[in-house]
Amino acid sequence: MSAGHPPGATVRAALALLARHRRPAYLAALAATLVNSVPDVARQLLVLDDPRVGAALAVDAVGFATGLLAQLWVTGAVAGLAARGAPSWSGALRRGTALAGGALRRAPAAVAAGVVLGGVVSALLTVPASVAALGADGVLGPLGSPGAGAFAVATASDVVASVVTLPFLAFVLVVAAGDRFAARPGGQ
Repeated sequence: MSAGHPPGATVRAALALLARHRRPAYLAALAATLVNSVPDVARQLLVLDDPRVGAALAVDAVGFATGLLAQLWVTGAVAGLAARGAPSWSGALRRGTALAGGALRRAPAAVAAGVVLGGVVSALLTVPASVAALGADGVLGPLGSPGAGAFAVATASDVVASVVTLPFLAFVLVVAAGDRFAARPGGQ
């Protein structure tokens, strides 16, 4: 897919790849999500009783950074599925970074569509569970001191949303970047 292809075609192609390679793609997403959950939970616990907005923003910045690394790693890992039918674990972060850069240059509208669609799915999976567990104030403002059960429910919904959405956006990036990026084993 090049910049001349509409975002819808890129999204459809990404969904087709996800359907064809769902098992290894979701396993890659699960691995990245579980690794990402350690700093994700730790960052929440560090500011658990801190009601300042600045603390909440710092937690969100760290969460964005670790989530981005997970997305780039999954993108690099699933690129091999699109190119050769097998995941490419070695060099996945470097390859995913190259693919994301290529996708943003070649098809920014397709990348934006993938981000928006993934965000909508993620919100549908996380917001109802998090609001039910933490309350609207706990979701929209500083975390405060939720009970262990409420925190576990919110964390579990985040894990599910990540596992569901990471491979979709990864395939959007792979398709949008084009074959010349995906086919390189080293991602260079």
